[in-house]
Amino acid sequence: MSVDFRSLLPFLLLSAVTVAQSQEHTQHQHAPPPAQEQPKPPDPQKKPEEPPPQKPPEQQPEHQHEAMAGMDQSAKPAKEPHRMASGTAWQPDSTPAYMWMTERGKWTLMAHGNLFLTFNHQGGPRGAGKFESMNWAMFMEQRRLGRGTIEFRQMFSAEPLTAPHPGFPQLFQTGETYRNQPLVDHQHPHDVFGEISVLYSVPISKRVSWHIYGAPVGEPALGPVAFMHRGSAAEIPAAPLSHHLQDASHITAGVITTGLTVGKVRGEVSVFNGREPDQVRHTIDFGPLDSWSARVSVRPSKDWSLQYSYGHLHDQEINAGEPGDTDRQTASVSYNRPFAGGNWATSLIWGRNHKQEANTTQNSYLLESIVNFKAKNYFYTRLELVDKDELFPAAPPPHPQFRVGGYTFGGVRDLVQTSKMQVGVGGDVTFYSKPTALDAVYGENPVGFRVYLRFRPGRMEHHH
Repeated sequence: MSVDFRSLLPFLLLSAVTVAQSQEHTQHQHAPPPAQEQPKPPDPQKKPEEPPPQKPPEQQPEHQHEAMAGMDQSAKPAKEPHRMASGTAWQPDSTPAYMWMTERGKWTLMAHGNLFLTFNHQGGPRGAGKFESMNWAMFMEQRRLGRGTIEFRQMFSAEPLTAPHPGFPQLFQTGETYRNQPLVDHQHPHDVFGEISVLYSVPISKRVSWHIYGAPVGEPALGPVAFMHRGSAAEIPAAPLSHHLQDASHITAGVITTGLTVGKVRGEVSVFNGREPDQVRHTIDFGPLDSWSARVSVRPSKDWSLQYSYGHLHDQEINAGEPGDTDRQTASVSYNRPFAGGNWATSLIWGRNHKQEANTTQNSYLLESIVNFKAKNYFYTRLELVDKDELFPAAPPPHPQFRVGGYTFGGVRDLVQTSKMQVGVGGDVTFYSKPTALDAVYGENPVGFRVYLRFRPGRMEHHH
């Protein structure tokens, strides 16, 4: 299946707005006027009663809860709206949100992001020590439209300017190209345009809602919440080694997603451009929507979210000179638990790529967790095992495959912690495991470490 995204997007946006305006017009035309009751004289024998609590009118502008609910608007405000994450992915409702928000008329405006200023040293013969900055900023504009809610998002990164040549040093990391070469032992900088999207969601009944998401740059319904937005990775200034088997399609040049939410379960399907970005990081690499995915997500309670997804990516690595399709499966469980003076966020993720051209399969397993305690302190870990087949791209296909491990332990202390800004100083160390066949290339026991400053907006408190 192949769709010209650039011709379809205007039709998609026009359709969503037309439907919403039609619903709004119908409501105004047919809604009966409110009944006028005549006041009754007071009964002198009866004790005065407390006045009933006032409900906000249904057309009232969004409340703080609704403003953060994003894709899950319904007839009543969500009690715990913090599940908003990357694309249309869910994370637990109780996940802390670090953002700025204001209201302007009928619009709710939001901004959030993360900035790491880091010295990164990777040991061994293939290692390097560099100053670097991983960073991103996202802006959202949201309002009611008809019976539903429309939200626009824009996400940007300065990493093409703040990544050292030839990318962020990271032993055993592979995937994509940068400056005309396949990346090995380096993480690529993210594109300047990380997301430009519109999301429209509307309630069908008390328990059922429908949403549609379109983006020149966005994220299909494939994989867990992207690591940049995951509560369990918020303090970690590095991509997982398993990124390209789990959540690598979080920046996709062309995607359309639609889905239904029924109670605590959501089903979604996407069509999208499955090719990874090329080495030019300040452009949008449009392509036909000839890839597809499907995802089922469940949130059993405010502290849990689960998902399973399957996707077929056409010519995923064509920009790296490797044509061929990839079938990807992912499954994840996320848990978040607030407690007095802190929070605990954990994710367990599995991802698998099957490369059809080479007929090879790579698996990945990741556990990451952050504990925030006594308000200003954070301890985190990321443990992962992943199959790597791109460590030697010059080798003839099928490339040799190795199972490697990364085991990261670190912490952060907030130096500034206000409702507007958090500034923390942190550091971590990563130990690696690998087959002995790689000792000659990587050394026997390579170790990496980072020290950094982290900047982000202040934490928004949950309201019940």
